[in-house]
Amino acid sequence: MSDSTEPVRTGQDFERTLDRSEAKVAEFETNRHSPLDRVQHILHDNPTLVPVIVLAISLIAFGLIAGGKFFSAFNLSLILQQVSIIGILAAAQSMIIITAGIDLSVAAIMVLMSVIMGNLAVYMGVPSGIAILVGFAGGAAAGMFNGLLITKVKLPPFITTLGTWSIFYALLLWLSGAQSIRGTDIDEHAPFLKFFGNTIDLAGARITFGSLLMVIVFVVLWYMLNKTPWGRHVYAIGDDKEAAELSGIRTDRVLISVYMLAGFVCAVAAWASIGRVGSISPQSFYEGNLQSITAVVIGGISLFGGRGSIMGALFGALIVGVFQSGLRMAGVDVLWQVFAIGWLIIIAVAIDQWIRRVSA
Repeated sequence: MSDSTEPVRTGQDFERTLDRSEAKVAEFETNRHSPLDRVQHILHDNPTLVPVIVLAISLIAFGLIAGGKFFSAFNLSLILQQVSIIGILAAAQSMIIITAGIDLSVAAIMVLMSVIMGNLAVYMGVPSGIAILVGFAGGAAAGMFNGLLITKVKLPPFITTLGTWSIFYALLLWLSGAQSIRGTDIDEHAPFLKFFGNTIDLAGARITFGSLLMVIVFVVLWYMLNKTPWGRHVYAIGDDKEAAELSGIRTDRVLISVYMLAGFVCAVAAWASIGRVGSISPQSFYEGNLQSITAVVIGGISLFGGRGSIMGALFGALIVGVFQSGLRMAGVDVLWQVFAIGWLIIIAVAIDQWIRRVSA
């Protein structure tokens, strides 16, 4: 036998490899954000900050242009009155847009419910309280109808509510006979329908109950969306519906409840609109759908869903009111007021797209 000696191993192969490897600790380059990047992140984390800043700048600018009369208590309270109904509709619209949907029928639901309330209370002798409750139930039913078509029939929200807008509008024309219910008839038979038209005079300001109602609606809905599990589910669906379903959220049920609540809020707006206008007209608030969407978009709520605060819609409605009042006081023609609001919408959407790049 040959005396062959095997080489002596001083360690395992991986140990010898490790001895020859680089011993430095891994280092990662830290990206330094520019001031603009930091602003972008701040606005992404606080979406309501944009409309608040725009509202403050608008107030200062129009105060300088229109003079001291712009900041008079009467003028500021008048702005609140003018945006109260659209503000309530914007609150309903906000909930739906947060779910990445849209509702083009909110104004039609509101006017339809006001016609139903008026017909019952003025022409049929039904007590005003019962007529109002019927209107509330009708608004919730109309919203549920939208929700069922979207969740069960799987129709896109845009097409669904575009169709139901036509249906509800045709119904209100049929029920009203295309005729208005005069304010004198309401005063005689159902004055309670005008409850939210009552005013409180305070230090030169004339604050209507409808303006206070708008603020209350926003506060209640803000609490529901930010402090309850239901509200967290609404945001989750808007951010990613499939992920929400995988996490156990019953998305269809939540969506139906959102549309029902939005319909109910539209019915509340219907009652308030009677006091605001002083009569019931089937032609009133014809552009309410677009005006409510305008307030929501300017208020920083993303049209893509899942981001934004409902309080932003309140600030958005106030911004529109401030612009209209300020431009009117400055002697600007109505045509150019509409022109300015159009640019506001475009700029608001552009800012939203820029802010969303943080999460991209």
